[in-house]
Amino acid sequence: MTRVAAVDCGTNSIRLLVADVDPATGSFTELDRRMTIVRLGQDVDRTGRLAPEALERTFAACRAYAAAIEELGAERIRFVATSASRDAENSAEFVAGVRDILGVEPEVITGDQEAQLSFDGATKELVGSDHLTKPYLVVDIGGGSTEFVLGSDQVEAARSVDIGCVRMTERHLVVDGAVMDPPSHERAAAIRADIDAALDIAEKTVPLTGAGTLVGAGTLVGLAGTVTTVAGIALELAEYDSGAIHHSRVSRGQVRAITEHLLRSTHEERAAIPVMHPGRVDVIGAGALVLLAVMERTGAHEVVVSEHDILDGIAWSAAG
Repeated sequence: MTRVAAVDCGTNSIRLLVADVDPATGSFTELDRRMTIVRLGQDVDRTGRLAPEALERTFAACRAYAAAIEELGAERIRFVATSASRDAENSAEFVAGVRDILGVEPEVITGDQEAQLSFDGATKELVGSDHLTKPYLVVDIGGGSTEFVLGSDQVEAARSVDIGCVRMTERHLVVDGAVMDPPSHERAAAIRADIDAALDIAEKTVPLTGAGTLVGAGTLVGLAGTVTTVAGIALELAEYDSGAIHHSRVSRGQVRAITEHLLRSTHEERAAIPVMHPGRVDVIGAGALVLLAVMERTGAHEVVVSEHDILDGIAWSAAG
């Protein structure tokens, strides 16, 4: 067993996983898992730069994570950064700050690398499962981008496109510095148009178009906070329950109803949803619209929700 620390720094959140991992046997024991909303990608789509306040929020979280990693005695650390830091002109400032705090070089990975890690994290425990049909289409809806990965035991096709929940919200719903609440029909339609255009691009690499059945894949697997939050709403949970959400199934009809409700709701109404993290209140509508568009494009009748994602994939890779 190797004790590893995995850090996933995305556009909206930064997450830590410390686990004892043995790739040879497939053993995986989670010791600590936590998430902090830092909104690193604040205004990146508009300015092309990481904002000073966003960097400081991220560095504060890194300092807290460094203390937890030291306390648990992780032997190896892998820090992976995704869409926002990949796009920013001043990404070197981000890299230097992380290196100073955690003593490890953050890897600003490509979309294809991100897709591979997401697939590994979501499917390692599904290998040998007899209740889900292969191949899997893994869809990871992040803050800045969404990854599509098709495969059974290994990746067969992958594509990353820029339709994350934060990016879509900031591009279409922010007016005079504030998020439209609720968004107009025209603004929601503009988001959907962007999503559909991005799906056209993704489909050049990964088969998506369906007619009542999932083309090229047997099971749609959804990852990350947008999908798990939608699942929590569908399950009518009184509080966020990772165990209940993991491997739950949400129908396309449920996703459509929840998405329409979120896009009609005010900030206060969304914030009152028991499973809603405060950092997702303003971006969940755009994220849910991405999920709905994917299900409609693929013809998937349901999505299998996984709490295990790129963070788990990073942990597996850190252990070798």
